[in-house]
Order: sequence, then structure tokens, then C-alpha cells
Amino acid sequence: MATTDLSAANFEATITSNDIVLVDFWASWCGPCRMFAPIYEKASLANADIVFGKVDTEAEQSLSAAAQITSIPTLMAFKGGTLVFSQPGALPAAALDQVIAAVRDLDVEAALTEQQPDQPRSA
Repeated sequence: MATTDLSAANFEATITSNDIVLVDFWASWCGPCRMFAPIYEKASLANADIVFGKVDTEAEQSLSAAAQITSIPTLMAFKGGTLVFSQPGALPAAALDQVIAAVRDLDVEAALTEQQPDQPRSA
């Protein structure tokens, strides 16, 4: 599957209606973004079960602000509609493959449960 352009109009629906979504926040003037683009595109073709979205931070400034993007490229990963990974910087192919494998293996429900503080125990 090739990459999908995401905008404020389709971002939330894309995140919530697909199991795994990776999002690349980028801009055309950004050198590291241009270096990362072919790596990201190749991974999208190799992982047809994952949605690979791209957000042009220049065209989608309000969406980028809402996502608190302060550096590009930034890669975000969502699983089951939950943000599970966010990191600025262009990743080499092997690191992107590791992120994809980790997101696939992640049990979001268990991770969310672990983040909950222990409930007080009654005597």
C-alpha cells in the first residue's frame, strides 16, 4: 500500500478506523524529510496491512500544531486509535522496521492498564 496524504479532514477517521497507522509529519523544504521519504515509502509497500500516512506540515499547520509537532520529520504510530510512539528525526530503514515490529507486538490494552496507578486496597 502506498502512503496516504492526511489532513485535518481525514486524520482522526484514519487513526480510529484502522488497527495500525504510522504518520510522517514532513515538509518539502526539509532535507531530512526528503531523505526519510523513500525509506517510509518502501516500508509502506512492504507492510500492506498498515496505513502509512503523511502530513505536510506547511499545508496542515493547524493539524501539526494540534499534534504538537516541534521538529520534522516526526514519526507517530497509532494502534487501536491510541498514540503508542512519537519521535522526531529521520529513521534508517532498520530502525523503522524495529518500530513497525514493536507496534505490531504491542498489547495496547495491557500497556494502558500498566500505566494506571494501583487502586487503593480496602481492608
